[in-house]
Amino acid sequence: MHHALYGPAGFFTNAASGGPADHFRTSVHASPLFACALLRLVEQVDARLGSPRTLQVVDVGAGRGELLAALAASAAGTPLADRLHLTGVEVAPRPAGLPGTIGWRRTIPPGIVGVLLATEWLDNVPLDVAEIDPAGRARRVLVDPATGTESLGADVDPADRFWLARWWPGAGLGDRVEIGWPRDVAWAEAVASVRRGCALAIDYGHLRSARPALGTLTGYRGGRQVLPVPDGSCDVTAHVALDAAAVAGGTPYRIITQRAALRALGVDGGRPPLDLARTDPAGYLRALGTAGAAAELTDVAGLGGHWWLLHEVGIELRGSM
Repeated sequence: MHHALYGPAGFFTNAASGGPADHFRTSVHASPLFACALLRLVEQVDARLGSPRTLQVVDVGAGRGELLAALAASAAGTPLADRLHLTGVEVAPRPAGLPGTIGWRRTIPPGIVGVLLATEWLDNVPLDVAEIDPAGRARRVLVDPATGTESLGADVDPADRFWLARWWPGAGLGDRVEIGWPRDVAWAEAVASVRRGCALAIDYGHLRSARPALGTLTGYRGGRQVLPVPDGSCDVTAHVALDAAAVAGGTPYRIITQRAALRALGVDGGRPPLDLARTDPAGYLRALGTAGAAAELTDVAGLGGHWWLLHEVGIELRGSM
């Protein structure tokens, strides 16, 4: 999985594969409303921090910088604009055309004062998959990187078994389990980079009370869900064990749905009143378009099914999400 995503010809490192937006649709790509909602969260963090001279927003797994560019556009003309320092963290080179005010680097900077964002990053942190055999043993799933053909290998190692016992208990014959401790480590390191502020992961995920029996490993290419063949031609992804990552973060946290989070931040998919169509037809059409975009972002069967994992570091966001 690591080689397929981040190797020399990996999905995220090979310019020929295009950007993530060419292959799958995220909340960032769906509507500017998403960036506007996140800016409201950034403003709340800024207020709790006492409006520092520089407020950092670091986007981990920044893709082609779409979210950062949208945040910069949304913040333009606000009191925050001159103090906002935006940085993308990504293994791919800096995208052409990205505003010069946006920083770009391969590693997370230390000592962040502000907000660390990880939108659909953890699902691409590589992990191993295991399957429970007839003897009740968790055996590593091996895959031919050229064809995607799978077979069962040796038993998983003690560290894997320890994680499974705590975070994916009760798996039975034929069940597939995704061993998520590498994501826990990655997220703990990301949260530790925040000196004061908050860290927010947004991703598809699941909780210990409802782990999927067959796992979630899949692939995406050209806007379609495909077999997760790890040859670098497609995104290879699996949902995140959010509660495990949350505990690993080591600071107070909240886990809520994107639907609830966006509604708390002012994104509502309700239709505008019909009276507006009579008094201001153009305004009604604009409001209708906004409502449609908001409905997509909050639809629990789609993007609204994302989970938001929010850690507070040295502050408390009272009365927000």
